[in-house]
Amino acid sequence: MNNLLTIEICAGSLDDAIAAEKAGAARIELNSSLFLGGRTPSLGTLRLVKKETNLNVMAMVRPRAAGFLYTAAEFNTMKEDAALFIENGVDGIVFGFLNQDGTIDEKRCEALVRIAGDKEKVFHRAIDVVPDPLKALDILIDLGFTRVLTSGQEPTAYEGMELIAQMVQHAKGRIEILPGGGITQKNAAKLVQGTGVTQIHFAALKAVADSSTAGNAAIYYGGALYPPEDRFETADLSAMAKIIGAAQSAASST
Repeated sequence: MNNLLTIEICAGSLDDAIAAEKAGAARIELNSSLFLGGRTPSLGTLRLVKKETNLNVMAMVRPRAAGFLYTAAEFNTMKEDAALFIENGVDGIVFGFLNQDGTIDEKRCEALVRIAGDKEKVFHRAIDVVPDPLKALDILIDLGFTRVLTSGQEPTAYEGMELIAQMVQHAKGRIEILPGGGITQKNAAKLVQGTGVTQIHFAALKAVADSSTAGNAAIYYGGALYPPEDRFETADLSAMAKIIGAAQSAASST
């Protein structure tokens, strides 16, 4: 297969990373708490992924879920996490800061760009809630970001294809456009053909049983959503391989 696309998998663990590499990914976005949109992973996970795989690793720097307007303490934590990731061999960091009105917080972005140095800098899907995505793209280019992850300001990248294609044209190679969000085997080919992107980002998960909590089904360790305590999600090798195959075939035919 002529791999014209760079495949990035959203991975929440060492097991996920190993599965992503087996499926054919070249790069992962390493997170924790995928259910919450991805949060900062542990340093131990990063070190093991770098040791046990040949993947390029982008580490998420996001201290909490919900929004991108952080307190001073959260911002300091992000700077510390980013520095530790750089010191421990990460290939890039993923982050984003917004002002109260949803525009790019250039000052805070610049601070993490400096910490990252010559490593890759990825602005995540905070781009999908800014008031003017093309203006935001120009700001990210000026700040020195490597790429931006986006669903085209729609719930899924397939629905946001029109804007993603506009972003590719607007960027003119000055910044990479990485579509992500809701990419499946059914829509991956159409997304690639309809946008002209050279890379995609997705997660493919399956539920895995864990019977250790079965003795008391009344106990929950999470919040009010009450996720099941007898199973967890991990990367689905078969599903990932099918999505990658569909996307690469589309890239080869364009």
